[in-house]
Amino acid sequence: MVGAARGETERYRHIPWPRSTWRSRLYERLEPVSRDSVPSARFGSIQRAMRRLLATFTSSILLLLVLAPVALAETENDGRGFYGATNDKVVTDAGFILIIFFPTFVFAMSMLQKHLEKRKEARKVAQKSRAGNAQWRGGW
Repeated sequence: MVGAARGETERYRHIPWPRSTWRSRLYERLEPVSRDSVPSARFGSIQRAMRRLLATFTSSILLLLVLAPVALAETENDGRGFYGATNDKVVTDAGFILIIFFPTFVFAMSMLQKHLEKRKEARKVAQKSRAGNAQWRGGW
């Protein structure tokens, strides 16, 4: 296809309009560049990133394998966990804490978002009013 378009351009060289088309300019730019002469810069950076990711992944797995026997050998609490022995009252209280926490968290985050949206709208209104006022526009 490149050869056909180049031949077309050569054939109509005396006519000014085919040489000014974007396709002929594109082919003229791409013609001297061969695929082997330009190294891909992105490929090298991807290789480095993948090498870094492989090293991080390998070291993480090795660290987990080294520390796993230590965690499994810990038997001071007989498998009762950090809190200790639990009964029905402890489990019920933990459930109530979760029931109270999540709606409170959603409410607090909604209020925060509402406050931030009001600030954003106020900033937009102030910017629009400054743009209309010649005193704040600047210039001579």
